[in-house]
Amino acid sequence: MAVILGLSTAYYYTQLPDFEGLLDARDRGSVTFLDHNGDVFAWRGSHQGITRAEDVSPHLVHAVVATEDRRFYSHFGLDLRGLARAALVNYRAGGTVQGGSSITQQVAKLVFFDNERTLSRKLKEIPAALALELKFSKNEILSVYLNRAYLGAGATGFEAASQRYFGITAAQVDPAQAAMLAGLLRAPSRFAPTNNLARAQTRADTIVTLMEDQGYLTPQQAAVAHARPAVLSKAAADKAGGDFADWVMSSGPQFLTRNTTEDIVVRTTFDSRIQHAAEDALTYIFENKVKPGSKAQAAIVVMSPDGAVRAMVGGRDLGGTEGQFNRATQARRQTGSLFKTFVFAAALQAGANPYDEVLDAPLTLNVPGSGPWSPRNYSRAYRGEITLADALTHSVNTATVRVSEATGRARVKALAQDLGISSPIADGPALALGVSEATLLEMTGAYAGILNQGFRSTPYGISDISLKLDGKPLMAGSRPQPVRVLDERAAGELVWMLNQVVNQGTGARAQLADRQAAGKTGTTQAARDAWFIGFTGNYVTGVWMGYDNNTPLTGVTGGGLPAEIWHETMARVSDGVPPRPLPMRVPEPRGVQVALPNANPGQVVQNVGNAVQTVFENVLHGIFGGRSN
Repeated sequence: MAVILGLSTAYYYTQLPDFEGLLDARDRGSVTFLDHNGDVFAWRGSHQGITRAEDVSPHLVHAVVATEDRRFYSHFGLDLRGLARAALVNYRAGGTVQGGSSITQQVAKLVFFDNERTLSRKLKEIPAALALELKFSKNEILSVYLNRAYLGAGATGFEAASQRYFGITAAQVDPAQAAMLAGLLRAPSRFAPTNNLARAQTRADTIVTLMEDQGYLTPQQAAVAHARPAVLSKAAADKAGGDFADWVMSSGPQFLTRNTTEDIVVRTTFDSRIQHAAEDALTYIFENKVKPGSKAQAAIVVMSPDGAVRAMVGGRDLGGTEGQFNRATQARRQTGSLFKTFVFAAALQAGANPYDEVLDAPLTLNVPGSGPWSPRNYSRAYRGEITLADALTHSVNTATVRVSEATGRARVKALAQDLGISSPIADGPALALGVSEATLLEMTGAYAGILNQGFRSTPYGISDISLKLDGKPLMAGSRPQPVRVLDERAAGELVWMLNQVVNQGTGARAQLADRQAAGKTGTTQAARDAWFIGFTGNYVTGVWMGYDNNTPLTGVTGGGLPAEIWHETMARVSDGVPPRPLPMRVPEPRGVQVALPNANPGQVVQNVGNAVQTVFENVLHGIFGGRSN
């Protein structure tokens, strides 16, 4: 037996790398996210900071030793008394309820073995532990443990955990913080203070008592630690920006985010103040205006006019796995009347005037392969001749389809794509009413382009990426170059039309008391999706509401709860921010009114008094050969 133990010990001795090689065992690096002010708000990957036992706070060393291996400095790698005590406890319990492994054995497990709890693995730990004791000093063994132990929330090692939970180095932790960190060793996920602070504090309280009992703390020090338990740093406690960080991780360069082997720092466009405003607004609406126990979901995106994403709420946390799904970036839902904005944008770009008239009346179109199609208004009422501005203000379906058919579906579709809609868009006449699907992020970015005076605003979140070790930039941010999509007149008049939607149309609940606002409601068939996207002169905010399983909402339209969520969000976002006027252009009525086609697409459009062709027929003849497609 002694020969076998000796040979096994010699084998593990030869397999051990040098001390420096043992300190960092990660197979990938970490990503630290900074907001636009340079403050940390999220971490991803395997977060670690290398340290040594002699460099950390003595309280941390004492807490770890008191908790895991009180005879660490006196045994030869195996704590025989601890093993015997654990065996007795487990025998009485009829199963494994207590471990007896020394810190050296735990290091051996981290270096050589997986997490399988078998007798054979426990036996292999013995020669591996002896090899460690032969090759390294006690402080070196403890240093390996302090760097390799996983401590929850993506933090590997005590330096990383100190930074993650308290925003300080492992050299700075006090007795209460040291006790909380040591308490994570038994069950990192269960005792992580970001999961349950009260539970983590209770566990730490027990460890403070152990430290006092073993002489590491005076009664006075222990009393202070009991009375003032450790709390999370502001960044750790906020938990804000998780959806934003996940989006950046999935959309950023893979070799620098998801598969990085280095410790990376990503400076972003994120604004924690705006994030809290959006989260508070959503909570307020669901607590005060939604039936208790509702499983309805909602998502919010806030961005600057140039596409810089400032905040993102991917959904409500209902206590299940739904929190892992980001509805702002991953859910493609029918856009409904939100899409009408692109119809009128295309018409204005083609030369139309918001005061041009179009017929609001029953309409039937023959769709090849499908037969007759007759769109109806939500109200089931019809107004006759109305202006384009009124058609958008009151979200009139039949008039919008007529405008789309006259302008040309291909032109409408192309403009939506130019504004940033990358999801597939339907080809039939129903495209005007938003039967196509898109993400909230896409749609909010498209509306940002309207506020951006017609320049496309592609959503982006990365300002720059650098190495954590030396701060050396690896790449610049992802902000795209501006491309004009709408001319200045069309963009300005469209902003004015969207302002009318808020001032006197379907978006009235979004009105703000101290500044101009513009936006558009959207409700899909059977109210499976309800939207409101709008903007002030400072920010663009998109809101979506619905059920993950596509169940229809009850009594909800885009002009209802989504508009109210938007209002509450923007009221908070705008607090203390000087109002900026909307870049809108108030249109002048034409000297001679022009009527849009009242019947089939391709019909000659004539001036009521002068029989002149409008710009729409010019578009049809010049681009589509006289017919829309």
